[in-house]
Amino acid sequence: MAQPIHVGMADLVVSKHPATLVTLGLGSCIGLVIFDQVSKTAGMVHIMLPDSRDAKNIPKPGKFADTAVPLLLEELAKLGASKAQLRAKMAGGAQMFSMPGKSDSAIFGVGSRNVEATTKMLAAAGIRLVASDTGGSKGRSVEFSTETLKFIVKTLGTGTKDL
Repeated sequence: MAQPIHVGMADLVVSKHPATLVTLGLGSCIGLVIFDQVSKTAGMVHIMLPDSRDAKNIPKPGKFADTAVPLLLEELAKLGASKAQLRAKMAGGAQMFSMPGKSDSAIFGVGSRNVEATTKMLAAAGIRLVASDTGGSKGRSVEFSTETLKFIVKTLGTGTKDL
């Protein structure tokens, strides 16, 4: 098995087989992997926020769903991935904090807005989302292997899922 490649917050990493991509500590953030099972290329991004509209500058395009998805697709194409073969899996988007009557506020609804924005960006790019584990109130970590194409989601206090 390949040495795991860690994808930090707001980071974006692409790799050819053999690779295991890992991102830790997803709360309201999204761990998104896009892969081509034929060319065995994959990319992962740790998305923190839904959109970059209010950002002054964007030193880390992986931070925002609206900049991360197009860049991830561009980087995968450079490695030889075929857009027609690309599939996506994602996890995260939890509601980590709550206050009575505030669940839809800009601060407290980040998780669901991240899920919505990421899903919209994938749909706009014509990338099929084949598996997801989003929402809830627990943090997650994810791992994706180019060998097995399994997306392993570890949820705090809940256990592990194979997507």
